[in-house]
Amino acid sequence: MLTTPDKIRELQRKLYLKAKQETSFRFYLLYDKVYRMDILRHAYHLVKANKGAAGVDGVTFEAVEEKEGGEERYLEEIAQELREKRYKPMPIRRVKIPKPGGGERPLGIPTIKDRVVQMAVKIVIEPIFEADFQENSYGYRPKRDAHQALEDVAQNLLKGRTQVIDADLTKYFDTIPHDHLMNLVARRIVDKHILRLIKLWLKAPVVEEDGKGKKRITPNDKGTPQGGVLSPLLANIYLNVLDTIWKLKRVEERFEARLIRYADDLVVLCRKDAGRIMRGVEHHLETLGLTLNRDKTHIVEAAEEGFTFLGFTFQMKQNPKTGKWYPLTVPSKQAMARIREGIKGLTGSRMHALGTPEVIRRVNRVLQGWVNYFHYGNCVTALKQLRSHVEQRVRIYLRRRHRLPGQGFKRFPTRMFYAQLGLFKIPTSAPWKHPAKATGRR
Repeated sequence: MLTTPDKIRELQRKLYLKAKQETSFRFYLLYDKVYRMDILRHAYHLVKANKGAAGVDGVTFEAVEEKEGGEERYLEEIAQELREKRYKPMPIRRVKIPKPGGGERPLGIPTIKDRVVQMAVKIVIEPIFEADFQENSYGYRPKRDAHQALEDVAQNLLKGRTQVIDADLTKYFDTIPHDHLMNLVARRIVDKHILRLIKLWLKAPVVEEDGKGKKRITPNDKGTPQGGVLSPLLANIYLNVLDTIWKLKRVEERFEARLIRYADDLVVLCRKDAGRIMRGVEHHLETLGLTLNRDKTHIVEAAEEGFTFLGFTFQMKQNPKTGKWYPLTVPSKQAMARIREGIKGLTGSRMHALGTPEVIRRVNRVLQGWVNYFHYGNCVTALKQLRSHVEQRVRIYLRRRHRLPGQGFKRFPTRMFYAQLGLFKIPTSAPWKHPAKATGRR
């Protein structure tokens, strides 16, 4: 985890306090901060830590650092381009990644240079918008994470808000209208050079390569590409309108309905009148040029059936011993299926040529990331099942690689995986932190 240098943190703090204290203040002089060398240097390190792929120019971090002058020379050239206002972003390389529910999601990959400049702008402007964001929003924000959103869900279920609007926005990142978004940005920022940069990034054309290596360039007239450094902040700025309306109209107090949002993933937990509240949400989204996916948006009574949010399935259950109700929180079936499929791929016959140490290293990396997130709530059964699956897949891999008959239990006992191969041991005890404690309230 990279630490923000004190000088940059001090700047961010000043911007945040100014924005918080004067809610209508508009910031004029920001652009000169973007090409400060300490900010560009920190931006570069943040982008590098994300380990993204190269953009359309094919330039990698290794290539940057192998050239004469390395990182410092590279950043000095970027600073000069920005100072002289010669900087222009390159097209975005689009790749498609599988979606959990089937189909593909387009991912936009800017060049390293564009990601560094976007990160520098983000460092400067994020504190200003943070001052305006509401507390029910958890996605891609400093000192906020998905587990906090999950705890919020669990606590509101315990308050008896068990009518749940499980909402799905249709292609949110791809459909944000540029003009509306820029108007929202301009409510706080009137530095024309910052606004120009954001417009250039939004309008940057997309380069897509087909299976035959032929490239197609598509103009970009709406949306903010997933994969861009600034995209999550811009997406939060846009949906903050919904959060703010919710607060100003006192929907939570009047209707006992809690809106919880993580970027474009949102749920509303209601005590009653869920249908009426959903119509209100749909109306306000339509004014923003957004639509609810009717096929995937539905109202659930959490005491009768489960709903999935941020990879976990929630359902109110009654403890047979105490009679108290509690929000059962488990990794979703889709999350379990994806990790099983991922481990199967990493231990399949195509991996034999890599060698056992490399296969175990790759399996460990995937497992550690997954467990860091899903070792939460009522996950013990799921983790036990996953550990059993991993051990089975590693044994199959070893048996096939060494061309041995039978199941391989004698040649490859389970203890060997951990003691000799260094396989990551999935915990099967309850996490120390639970989403909420049962209170018996419904």
